[in-house]
Amino acid sequence: MNQTTAEQPVRVVLADDQPLVRTALRMVVTDTTDLVVVGEAANGAEAVRLVEETGADVVVMDLRMPGTDGIEATRIITEGPTGARVVVLTTFDDDDHVYAALHAGASGFLVKDMALDDILAAVRVVASGDALIAPSVTRRLIKQFTDRPRTVPAPPRRRAEGITDREREVLTLVGRGLSNAEVAAALHISIATAKTYVTRLLAKLDARDRVQLVIIAYEAGLVSAA
Repeated sequence: MNQTTAEQPVRVVLADDQPLVRTALRMVVTDTTDLVVVGEAANGAEAVRLVEETGADVVVMDLRMPGTDGIEATRIITEGPTGARVVVLTTFDDDDHVYAALHAGASGFLVKDMALDDILAAVRVVASGDALIAPSVTRRLIKQFTDRPRTVPAPPRRRAEGITDREREVLTLVGRGLSNAEVAAALHISIATAKTYVTRLLAKLDARDRVQLVIIAYEAGLVSAA
């Protein structure tokens, strides 16, 4: 991942085919000292090009854009050499592609009715190397994509192999959207121990971040929409 410091603000590319959305985000970013917009894209191809040209750290990515959509752009960016990370910003209730975007490599997702300050906070979280997937949104995601027909093919189910029974318990709780503190409370362990288990799961399951652990738990049948 690209490195940022206190002297070097997080470089952000805004990718959305709605100019008003980009304008609103750019205006609030302008009022910050730790974030800077280095490019704006109206489609996925432009987003990919801007990441390569600017060395952006984070892309705030819409999914439904003309030409190269946000899913394909996310895949290209996250599989590329730049180290840029992607935060999906979409209209959740009518977008069946969020799950596919996470598989494409997005480090989190937001909904467009969130407060702008919360969106900026999410960009900072992802830029720091973490993933953003709030417990309540995790549960909505799983329910949304198990209750409704998919418009994109579901990936093959995979199994969570090579982990201990305790790690499987932790993975199940993470898949349900619990934070480290909530996992610790549920299993009567310390928060530090819960964090250690999550770190081990990331390594054993070759998962990039917490978002992928949720996906793995879902695909392994450890969690459902219930």
